[in-house]
Amino acid sequence: MVLFSFTMLPPVLVGWIYDDLSLTPFIKGFLLVLIVGSILWFPVRHRKRELRLREGFLVVVLFWTVLGLSGSAPFIFSNELQISFVDAVFESISALTTTGATVIVGLDDLPKSILFYRQFLQWLGGMGIIVLAVAILPMLGIGGIQLYRAESPGPVKDSKLTPRIKGTAKLLWIIYVTFTITCALAYYFAGMDAFDAISHSFSTVAIGGFSTHDASIGYFSSHTIEFVAVVFMLLSGANFSLHFIAWRSMSLSVYQRDSEFRLYGFMLLILTIITITYLYTQHVYGSLTESFYNAMFQVVSIATTTGFTTTNYSYWPGFLPVLLVFASFIGGCAGSTGGGMKVIRVLLLFKQGWREVLRLIHPNARIAIKLNQKPVERNIIQAVWGFFSVYVGIFVLFMLMLMASGMDQITAFSAIAATLNNLGPGLGEVAANYKNVEDFPKWLLCFSMLLGRLEIFTLLVVLTPAFWRN
Repeated sequence: MVLFSFTMLPPVLVGWIYDDLSLTPFIKGFLLVLIVGSILWFPVRHRKRELRLREGFLVVVLFWTVLGLSGSAPFIFSNELQISFVDAVFESISALTTTGATVIVGLDDLPKSILFYRQFLQWLGGMGIIVLAVAILPMLGIGGIQLYRAESPGPVKDSKLTPRIKGTAKLLWIIYVTFTITCALAYYFAGMDAFDAISHSFSTVAIGGFSTHDASIGYFSSHTIEFVAVVFMLLSGANFSLHFIAWRSMSLSVYQRDSEFRLYGFMLLILTIITITYLYTQHVYGSLTESFYNAMFQVVSIATTTGFTTTNYSYWPGFLPVLLVFASFIGGCAGSTGGGMKVIRVLLLFKQGWREVLRLIHPNARIAIKLNQKPVERNIIQAVWGFFSVYVGIFVLFMLMLMASGMDQITAFSAIAATLNNLGPGLGEVAANYKNVEDFPKWLLCFSMLLGRLEIFTLLVVLTPAFWRN
Protein backbone atom coordinates (compact mmCIF):
# COMPACT_ATOMS: atom_id res chain seq x y z
CA MET A 1 0.00 0.00 0.00
CA VAL A 2 2.89 2.36 0.75
CA LEU A 3 4.38 1.73 -2.70
CA PHE A 4 0.98 1.83 -4.38
CA SER A 5 0.13 5.21 -2.86
CA PHE A 6 2.77 6.83 -5.09
CA THR A 7 0.73 5.87 -8.19
CA MET A 8 -1.62 8.72 -7.19
CA LEU A 9 1.09 11.37 -7.66
CA PRO A 10 1.50 11.28 -11.49
CA PRO A 11 -2.16 12.40 -11.94
CA VAL A 12 -1.30 15.41 -9.73
CA LEU A 13 1.45 16.34 -12.19
CA VAL A 14 -0.95 15.86 -15.13
CA GLY A 15 -3.54 18.05 -13.40
CA TRP A 16 -0.92 20.73 -12.78
CA ILE A 17 0.20 20.66 -16.43
CA TYR A 18 -3.34 20.98 -17.75
CA ASP A 19 -4.45 23.31 -14.94
CA ASP A 20 -7.62 21.33 -14.22
CA LEU A 21 -7.58 22.18 -10.47
CA SER A 22 -8.72 18.69 -9.43
CA LEU A 23 -5.63 17.69 -7.46
CA THR A 24 -7.16 17.39 -3.98
CA PRO A 25 -8.69 13.88 -4.48
CA PHE A 26 -5.30 12.45 -5.41
CA ILE A 27 -3.45 14.16 -2.57
CA LYS A 28 -6.07 12.92 -0.09
CA GLY A 29 -5.94 9.43 -1.59
CA PHE A 30 -2.13 9.40 -1.52
CA LEU A 31 -2.00 10.41 2.15
CA LEU A 32 -4.75 7.98 3.21
CA VAL A 33 -3.22 4.93 1.52
CA LEU A 34 0.32 5.91 2.58
CA ILE A 35 -0.65 6.32 6.24
CA VAL A 36 -2.73 3.14 6.44
CA GLY A 37 0.01 1.15 4.68
CA SER A 38 2.67 2.58 7.00
CA ILE A 39 0.62 1.67 10.08
CA LEU A 40 0.26 -1.91 8.85
CA TRP A 41 3.93 -2.21 7.87
CA PHE A 42 5.65 -0.58 10.85
CA PRO A 43 5.07 -3.32 13.50
CA VAL A 44 6.44 -6.05 11.22
CA ARG A 45 9.13 -4.08 9.41
CA HIS A 46 11.98 -6.28 10.71
CA ARG A 47 10.38 -9.67 9.90
CA LYS A 48 11.97 -11.27 6.84
CA ARG A 49 11.68 -14.86 5.62
CA GLU A 50 11.14 -16.90 2.48
CA LEU A 51 7.53 -17.14 1.37
CA ARG A 52 5.94 -20.56 1.05
CA LEU A 53 3.60 -21.34 -1.84
CA ARG A 54 0.54 -21.03 0.41
CA GLU A 55 1.63 -17.56 1.52
CA GLY A 56 2.31 -16.64 -2.09
CA PHE A 57 -1.33 -17.36 -2.97
CA LEU A 58 -2.53 -15.27 -0.05
CA VAL A 59 -0.29 -12.30 -0.88
CA VAL A 60 -1.38 -12.35 -4.52
CA VAL A 61 -5.07 -12.28 -3.58
CA LEU A 62 -4.49 -9.55 -0.99
CA PHE A 63 -2.55 -7.48 -3.52
CA TRP A 64 -5.44 -7.40 -5.97
CA THR A 65 -8.21 -6.96 -3.41
CA VAL A 66 -6.47 -4.46 -1.12
CA LEU A 67 -5.01 -2.41 -3.96
CA GLY A 68 -8.34 -2.54 -5.75
CA LEU A 69 -9.96 -1.00 -2.68
CA SER A 70 -7.08 1.47 -2.21
CA GLY A 71 -7.23 2.60 -5.81
CA SER A 72 -10.81 3.74 -5.32
CA ALA A 73 -9.81 6.55 -2.92
CA PRO A 74 -9.38 9.34 -5.55
CA PHE A 75 -12.70 8.39 -7.15
CA ILE A 76 -14.44 8.63 -3.78
CA PHE A 77 -12.87 12.02 -2.94
CA SER A 78 -13.57 13.51 -6.38
CA ASN A 79 -16.26 16.20 -6.52
CA GLU A 80 -16.40 15.94 -10.32
CA LEU A 81 -17.42 12.28 -10.26
CA GLN A 82 -19.67 12.17 -7.19
CA ILE A 83 -20.02 8.39 -7.31
CA SER A 84 -20.86 5.90 -4.57
CA PHE A 85 -18.38 3.70 -2.73
CA VAL A 86 -19.36 0.59 -4.69
CA ASP A 87 -19.00 2.49 -7.99
CA ALA A 88 -15.55 3.74 -6.98
CA VAL A 89 -14.40 0.23 -6.05
CA PHE A 90 -15.91 -1.18 -9.25
CA GLU A 91 -14.01 1.35 -11.38
CA SER A 92 -10.75 0.72 -9.53
CA ILE A 93 -10.93 -3.08 -9.70
CA SER A 94 -12.01 -2.90 -13.34
CA ALA A 95 -8.91 -0.81 -14.09
CA LEU A 96 -6.42 -2.94 -12.16
CA THR A 97 -7.78 -6.20 -13.58
CA THR A 98 -7.71 -4.58 -17.07
CA THR A 99 -11.38 -5.39 -17.54
CA GLY A 100 -12.42 -2.00 -18.87
CA ALA A 101 -16.00 -2.09 -17.56
CA THR A 102 -16.91 1.42 -16.44
CA VAL A 103 -19.59 3.16 -14.41
CA ILE A 104 -18.40 6.65 -15.40
CA VAL A 105 -20.10 8.58 -18.22
CA GLY A 106 -19.25 11.98 -19.65
CA LEU A 107 -15.55 11.19 -20.02
CA ASP A 108 -15.00 14.01 -22.53
CA ASP A 109 -15.84 16.59 -19.83
CA LEU A 110 -13.79 15.12 -16.97
CA PRO A 111 -10.48 16.60 -15.73
CA LYS A 112 -7.35 15.24 -17.37
CA SER A 113 -6.00 14.03 -14.01
CA ILE A 114 -8.92 11.65 -13.46
CA LEU A 115 -8.77 10.38 -17.04
CA PHE A 116 -5.02 9.76 -16.75
CA TYR A 117 -5.42 7.96 -13.41
CA ARG A 118 -7.90 5.45 -14.91
CA GLN A 119 -5.54 4.71 -17.78
CA PHE A 120 -2.50 4.49 -15.49
CA LEU A 121 -4.23 1.94 -13.22
CA GLN A 122 -4.87 -0.25 -16.24
CA TRP A 123 -1.27 -0.02 -17.32
CA LEU A 124 -0.07 -1.10 -13.87
CA GLY A 125 -2.48 -4.00 -13.84
CA GLY A 126 -1.61 -5.12 -17.36
CA MET A 127 1.51 -7.10 -16.74
CA GLY A 128 0.48 -7.58 -13.14
CA ILE A 129 1.45 -5.54 -10.13
CA ILE A 130 2.67 -8.81 -8.66
CA VAL A 131 5.32 -9.17 -11.36
CA LEU A 132 6.58 -5.73 -10.42
CA ALA A 133 6.56 -6.84 -6.80
CA VAL A 134 8.56 -9.93 -7.74
CA ALA A 135 11.32 -7.62 -8.95
CA ILE A 136 11.20 -5.55 -5.76
CA LEU A 137 10.61 -8.11 -3.01
CA PRO A 138 14.00 -9.85 -3.35
CA MET A 139 15.63 -6.50 -2.57
CA LEU A 140 13.69 -6.53 0.70
CA GLY A 141 14.91 -10.01 1.54
CA ILE A 142 11.71 -11.77 0.44
CA GLY A 143 11.75 -14.41 -2.31
CA GLY A 144 9.33 -14.07 -5.18
CA ILE A 145 9.10 -17.43 -6.97
CA GLN A 146 5.92 -18.38 -5.08
CA LEU A 147 4.26 -15.14 -6.13
CA TYR A 148 5.21 -15.63 -9.76
CA ARG A 149 3.77 -19.15 -9.83
CA ALA A 150 0.54 -17.95 -8.26
CA GLU A 151 -0.03 -14.93 -10.52
CA SER A 152 1.50 -15.89 -13.86
CA PRO A 153 -1.26 -16.51 -16.44
CA GLY A 154 -1.55 -19.77 -18.33
CA PRO A 155 -1.49 -23.50 -17.51
CA VAL A 156 2.30 -23.83 -17.25
CA LYS A 157 3.46 -21.83 -14.25
CA ASP A 158 7.12 -22.72 -13.82
CA SER A 159 8.64 -21.54 -17.11
CA LYS A 160 11.21 -18.78 -16.64
CA LEU A 161 13.13 -16.77 -19.22
CA THR A 162 16.12 -16.21 -16.95
CA PRO A 163 17.63 -18.33 -14.14
CA ARG A 164 16.51 -15.86 -11.45
CA ILE A 165 12.86 -14.92 -11.00
CA LYS A 166 13.80 -11.28 -10.41
CA GLY A 167 15.45 -11.20 -13.81
CA THR A 168 12.35 -12.70 -15.43
CA ALA A 169 10.10 -10.05 -13.88
CA LYS A 170 12.40 -7.23 -14.96
CA LEU A 171 12.66 -8.66 -18.45
CA LEU A 172 8.89 -8.83 -18.83
CA TRP A 173 8.59 -5.22 -17.70
CA ILE A 174 11.27 -4.05 -20.14
CA ILE A 175 9.29 -5.60 -23.01
CA TYR A 176 6.07 -4.14 -21.61
CA VAL A 177 7.49 -0.61 -21.31
CA THR A 178 9.05 -0.81 -24.79
CA PHE A 179 5.68 -1.75 -26.29
CA THR A 180 4.00 1.10 -24.41
CA ILE A 181 6.45 3.75 -25.63
CA THR A 182 6.31 2.47 -29.21
CA CYS A 183 2.51 2.37 -29.13
CA ALA A 184 2.30 5.94 -27.76
CA LEU A 185 4.59 7.24 -30.51
CA ALA A 186 2.57 5.39 -33.16
CA TYR A 187 -0.68 6.87 -31.87
CA TYR A 188 0.86 10.34 -31.81
CA PHE A 189 2.09 10.18 -35.39
CA ALA A 190 -1.26 8.69 -36.44
CA GLY A 191 -3.05 11.83 -35.28
CA MET A 192 -3.71 11.71 -31.53
CA ASP A 193 -2.50 14.51 -29.28
CA ALA A 194 0.19 13.69 -26.72
CA PHE A 195 -2.23 13.14 -23.82
CA ASP A 196 -4.53 10.79 -25.75
CA ALA A 197 -1.58 8.95 -27.29
CA ILE A 198 0.00 8.18 -23.92
CA SER A 199 -3.33 7.38 -22.27
CA HIS A 200 -4.48 5.00 -24.99
CA SER A 201 -1.08 3.32 -25.20
CA PHE A 202 -1.51 2.41 -21.52
CA SER A 203 -4.86 0.72 -22.09
CA THR A 204 -3.90 -0.84 -25.45
CA VAL A 205 -0.76 -2.63 -24.27
CA ALA A 206 -2.52 -3.60 -21.03
CA ILE A 207 -5.44 -5.07 -23.07
CA GLY A 208 -7.58 -2.85 -20.85
CA GLY A 209 -9.95 -0.90 -23.08
CA PHE A 210 -10.45 2.26 -21.02
CA SER A 211 -10.55 5.42 -23.14
CA THR A 212 -10.51 9.15 -22.47
CA HIS A 213 -13.64 9.55 -24.60
CA ASP A 214 -17.14 8.10 -24.33
CA ALA A 215 -16.96 7.04 -27.99
CA SER A 216 -13.69 5.12 -27.31
CA ILE A 217 -11.44 4.78 -30.40
CA GLY A 218 -14.43 5.69 -32.56
CA TYR A 219 -14.03 9.29 -31.31
CA PHE A 220 -11.04 9.81 -33.62
CA SER A 221 -12.73 8.57 -36.83
CA SER A 222 -9.33 7.51 -38.17
CA HIS A 223 -8.54 4.21 -39.86
CA THR A 224 -4.82 4.88 -39.24
CA ILE A 225 -5.38 5.07 -35.48
CA GLU A 226 -7.57 1.97 -35.63
CA PHE A 227 -4.79 0.11 -37.47
CA VAL A 228 -2.23 1.10 -34.82
CA ALA A 229 -4.60 -0.16 -32.12
CA VAL A 230 -5.11 -3.46 -33.94
CA VAL A 231 -1.35 -4.06 -34.30
CA PHE A 232 -0.61 -3.48 -30.62
CA MET A 233 -3.68 -5.39 -29.42
CA LEU A 234 -2.44 -8.35 -31.47
CA LEU A 235 1.07 -8.05 -30.04
CA SER A 236 -0.15 -7.67 -26.45
CA GLY A 237 -2.50 -10.61 -26.82
CA ALA A 238 0.44 -12.88 -27.71
CA ASN A 239 2.80 -14.57 -25.25
CA PHE A 240 5.40 -12.06 -24.05
CA SER A 241 7.93 -14.88 -23.80
CA LEU A 242 7.69 -15.27 -27.59
CA HIS A 243 8.43 -11.57 -28.02
CA PHE A 244 11.57 -11.93 -25.91
CA ILE A 245 12.77 -15.05 -27.74
CA ALA A 246 12.12 -13.40 -31.12
CA TRP A 247 14.05 -10.32 -30.01
CA ARG A 248 16.95 -12.36 -28.64
CA SER A 249 17.18 -14.59 -31.73
CA MET A 250 16.39 -11.72 -34.15
CA SER A 251 14.01 -14.05 -35.98
CA LEU A 252 10.25 -14.08 -36.57
CA SER A 253 10.24 -17.85 -37.12
CA VAL A 254 9.64 -18.23 -33.37
CA TYR A 255 6.03 -17.17 -33.87
CA GLN A 256 5.50 -19.55 -36.79
CA ARG A 257 6.81 -22.52 -34.80
CA ASP A 258 4.59 -21.87 -31.77
CA SER A 259 1.35 -23.87 -32.01
CA GLU A 260 -0.53 -21.55 -29.63
CA PHE A 261 0.36 -18.44 -31.66
CA ARG A 262 -0.62 -20.15 -34.91
CA LEU A 263 -4.05 -21.00 -33.50
CA TYR A 264 -4.35 -17.46 -32.08
CA GLY A 265 -3.77 -15.92 -35.51
CA PHE A 266 -5.92 -18.49 -37.31
CA MET A 267 -8.93 -17.92 -35.05
CA LEU A 268 -8.73 -14.15 -35.40
CA LEU A 269 -8.48 -14.49 -39.19
CA ILE A 270 -11.52 -16.81 -39.42
CA LEU A 271 -13.58 -14.60 -37.10
CA THR A 272 -12.69 -11.53 -39.16
CA ILE A 273 -13.66 -13.20 -42.44
CA ILE A 274 -16.99 -14.40 -41.02
CA THR A 275 -17.77 -10.94 -39.60
CA ILE A 276 -16.84 -9.06 -42.78
CA THR A 277 -18.90 -11.41 -44.92
CA TYR A 278 -21.99 -11.16 -42.72
CA LEU A 279 -21.81 -7.37 -42.32
CA TYR A 280 -21.41 -6.90 -46.06
CA THR A 281 -24.14 -9.31 -47.13
CA GLN A 282 -26.54 -7.78 -44.59
CA HIS A 283 -25.72 -4.28 -45.89
CA VAL A 284 -24.89 -2.96 -42.41
CA TYR A 285 -22.31 -0.59 -43.89
CA GLY A 286 -22.29 1.15 -47.24
CA SER A 287 -19.16 -0.47 -48.64
CA LEU A 288 -16.91 -3.49 -48.34
CA THR A 289 -14.12 -1.22 -47.07
CA GLU A 290 -16.18 0.02 -44.11
CA SER A 291 -17.29 -3.52 -43.36
CA PHE A 292 -13.65 -4.62 -43.37
CA TYR A 293 -12.40 -1.90 -41.01
CA ASN A 294 -15.25 -2.27 -38.52
CA ALA A 295 -15.10 -6.07 -38.56
CA MET A 296 -11.33 -6.26 -38.20
CA PHE A 297 -11.19 -3.78 -35.34
CA GLN A 298 -14.05 -5.22 -33.31
CA VAL A 299 -12.96 -8.83 -33.78
CA VAL A 300 -9.41 -8.12 -32.58
CA SER A 301 -10.61 -5.87 -29.75
CA ILE A 302 -13.23 -8.28 -28.39
CA ALA A 303 -11.36 -11.54 -29.05
CA THR A 304 -8.22 -10.28 -27.29
CA THR A 305 -10.49 -8.98 -24.46
CA THR A 306 -9.32 -5.38 -24.94
CA GLY A 307 -12.78 -3.86 -25.21
CA PHE A 308 -12.13 -0.81 -27.41
CA THR A 309 -15.01 0.08 -29.72
CA THR A 310 -15.46 2.05 -32.92
CA THR A 311 -19.15 1.18 -33.20
CA ASN A 312 -21.80 -0.38 -30.98
CA TYR A 313 -21.31 -4.00 -32.01
CA SER A 314 -24.23 -5.08 -29.79
CA TYR A 315 -26.55 -3.72 -32.52
CA TRP A 316 -24.98 -5.82 -35.26
CA PRO A 317 -27.48 -8.24 -36.84
CA GLY A 318 -27.89 -11.94 -36.30
CA PHE A 319 -25.37 -14.00 -34.38
CA LEU A 320 -22.41 -11.59 -34.58
CA PRO A 321 -22.67 -9.97 -31.10
CA VAL A 322 -22.89 -13.37 -29.37
CA LEU A 323 -20.12 -14.79 -31.57
CA LEU A 324 -17.76 -12.02 -30.46
CA VAL A 325 -18.67 -12.50 -26.79
CA PHE A 326 -17.95 -16.22 -27.13
CA ALA A 327 -14.60 -15.35 -28.76
CA SER A 328 -13.66 -13.50 -25.56
CA PHE A 329 -13.92 -16.78 -23.65
CA ILE A 330 -10.84 -17.95 -25.58
CA GLY A 331 -9.05 -14.62 -25.08
CA GLY A 332 -5.34 -14.06 -25.55
CA CYS A 333 -2.34 -16.37 -25.31
CA ALA A 334 -0.86 -17.60 -22.04
CA GLY A 335 1.75 -15.15 -20.80
CA SER A 336 -0.04 -12.19 -22.39
CA THR A 337 -1.94 -9.28 -20.86
CA GLY A 338 -5.20 -10.67 -22.30
CA GLY A 339 -8.03 -12.30 -20.40
CA GLY A 340 -10.24 -15.30 -21.11
CA MET A 341 -9.37 -18.97 -20.71
CA LYS A 342 -6.28 -18.54 -22.93
CA VAL A 343 -5.70 -20.01 -26.37
CA ILE A 344 -3.35 -22.73 -25.13
CA ARG A 345 -6.05 -24.22 -22.89
CA VAL A 346 -8.55 -24.28 -25.76
CA LEU A 347 -5.93 -25.95 -27.94
CA LEU A 348 -5.27 -28.61 -25.31
CA LEU A 349 -8.99 -29.21 -24.81
CA PHE A 350 -9.41 -29.71 -28.55
CA LYS A 351 -6.43 -32.09 -28.75
CA GLN A 352 -7.72 -34.07 -25.79
CA GLY A 353 -11.21 -34.30 -27.31
CA TRP A 354 -9.79 -35.43 -30.65
CA ARG A 355 -7.65 -38.04 -28.89
CA GLU A 356 -10.79 -39.52 -27.29
CA VAL A 357 -12.39 -39.79 -30.73
CA LEU A 358 -9.32 -41.62 -32.04
CA ARG A 359 -9.38 -43.95 -29.03
CA LEU A 360 -12.89 -45.04 -29.96
CA ILE A 361 -11.52 -46.10 -33.35
CA HIS A 362 -8.23 -47.55 -31.99
CA PRO A 363 -8.91 -48.63 -28.36
CA ASN A 364 -5.40 -50.00 -27.77
CA ALA A 365 -3.48 -47.10 -29.29
CA ARG A 366 -1.23 -44.92 -27.11
CA ILE A 367 -1.77 -41.41 -28.45
CA ALA A 368 0.28 -38.58 -26.96
CA ILE A 369 -0.89 -34.97 -26.85
CA LYS A 370 1.86 -32.66 -28.08
CA LEU A 371 2.53 -28.94 -28.07
CA ASN A 372 5.34 -27.67 -30.29
CA GLN A 373 6.31 -31.29 -31.02
CA LYS A 374 6.74 -32.05 -27.30
CA PRO A 375 4.46 -34.37 -25.27
CA VAL A 376 2.30 -32.65 -22.66
CA GLU A 377 2.33 -34.15 -19.17
CA ARG A 378 -0.86 -35.82 -18.00
CA ASN A 379 -1.20 -33.62 -14.92
CA ILE A 380 -1.29 -30.50 -17.13
CA ILE A 381 -4.13 -31.99 -19.20
CA GLN A 382 -6.04 -32.80 -16.00
CA ALA A 383 -5.44 -29.28 -14.69
CA VAL A 384 -6.77 -27.76 -17.93
CA TRP A 385 -9.94 -29.88 -17.73
CA GLY A 386 -10.35 -28.93 -14.09
CA PHE A 387 -9.94 -25.25 -14.92
CA PHE A 388 -12.47 -25.48 -17.75
CA SER A 389 -15.10 -27.21 -15.61
CA VAL A 390 -14.73 -24.69 -12.77
CA TYR A 391 -14.78 -21.80 -15.27
CA VAL A 392 -18.07 -22.99 -16.77
CA GLY A 393 -19.54 -23.77 -13.34
CA ILE A 394 -18.75 -20.29 -11.99
CA PHE A 395 -20.10 -18.66 -15.13
CA VAL A 396 -23.44 -20.48 -14.83
CA LEU A 397 -23.71 -19.82 -11.08
CA PHE A 398 -22.95 -16.12 -11.37
CA MET A 399 -25.28 -15.71 -14.34
CA LEU A 400 -28.16 -17.28 -12.39
CA MET A 401 -27.41 -15.01 -9.42
CA LEU A 402 -27.56 -11.92 -11.64
CA MET A 403 -30.82 -13.07 -13.15
CA ALA A 404 -32.21 -13.70 -9.65
CA SER A 405 -31.31 -10.09 -8.78
CA GLY A 406 -33.51 -8.84 -11.61
CA MET A 407 -31.25 -8.71 -14.70
CA ASP A 408 -32.58 -9.94 -18.03
CA GLN A 409 -30.92 -13.00 -19.54
CA ILE A 410 -28.90 -11.23 -22.26
CA THR A 411 -27.52 -8.62 -19.87
CA ALA A 412 -26.69 -11.22 -17.19
CA PHE A 413 -24.98 -13.52 -19.70
CA SER A 414 -22.86 -10.79 -21.25
CA ALA A 415 -22.04 -9.05 -17.94
CA ILE A 416 -20.54 -12.22 -16.47
CA ALA A 417 -18.77 -13.04 -19.75
CA ALA A 418 -17.37 -9.50 -19.95
CA THR A 419 -16.09 -9.46 -16.35
CA LEU A 420 -14.94 -13.08 -15.99
CA ASN A 421 -13.04 -12.76 -19.29
CA ASN A 422 -11.81 -9.23 -18.37
CA LEU A 423 -13.43 -7.90 -21.54
CA GLY A 424 -15.46 -4.88 -20.39
CA PRO A 425 -18.33 -4.01 -22.75
CA GLY A 426 -21.21 -6.46 -22.86
CA LEU A 427 -24.64 -6.64 -24.44
CA GLY A 428 -28.04 -5.36 -23.43
CA GLU A 429 -27.99 -2.87 -20.55
CA VAL A 430 -24.19 -3.14 -20.13
CA ALA A 431 -23.27 -2.56 -23.77
CA ALA A 432 -22.08 1.00 -23.08
CA ASN A 433 -21.46 1.09 -19.31
CA TYR A 434 -22.45 -0.43 -15.96
CA LYS A 435 -23.77 2.76 -14.38
CA ASN A 436 -27.36 1.54 -14.00
CA VAL A 437 -26.48 -1.86 -12.51
CA GLU A 438 -27.64 -2.33 -8.88
CA ASP A 439 -25.15 -2.51 -6.01
CA PHE A 440 -25.32 -6.29 -5.34
CA PRO A 441 -24.67 -7.22 -8.99
CA LYS A 442 -21.77 -4.74 -9.02
CA TRP A 443 -20.12 -6.45 -6.04
CA LEU A 444 -20.65 -9.82 -7.71
CA LEU A 445 -19.11 -8.50 -10.93
CA CYS A 446 -16.13 -7.14 -8.96
CA PHE A 447 -15.59 -10.66 -7.62
CA SER A 448 -15.96 -12.00 -11.16
CA MET A 449 -13.26 -9.59 -12.42
CA LEU A 450 -10.88 -10.74 -9.68
CA LEU A 451 -11.59 -14.39 -10.47
CA GLY A 452 -10.85 -13.79 -14.14
CA ARG A 453 -7.64 -11.86 -13.52
CA LEU A 454 -6.32 -14.41 -11.01
CA GLU A 455 -7.40 -17.33 -13.22
CA ILE A 456 -10.03 -18.75 -10.87
CA PHE A 457 -7.96 -21.17 -8.78
CA THR A 458 -5.65 -18.59 -7.19
CA LEU A 459 -8.62 -16.87 -5.58
CA LEU A 460 -10.74 -19.95 -4.92
CA VAL A 461 -7.94 -21.79 -3.12
CA VAL A 462 -7.75 -19.01 -0.52
CA LEU A 463 -11.50 -19.35 0.12
CA THR A 464 -11.36 -23.08 0.87
CA PRO A 465 -11.29 -24.25 4.53
CA ALA A 466 -8.39 -26.63 3.77
CA PHE A 467 -6.16 -23.66 2.92
CA TRP A 468 -6.40 -22.32 6.48
CA ARG A 469 -5.78 -25.64 8.27
CA ASN A 470 -2.29 -26.23 9.72
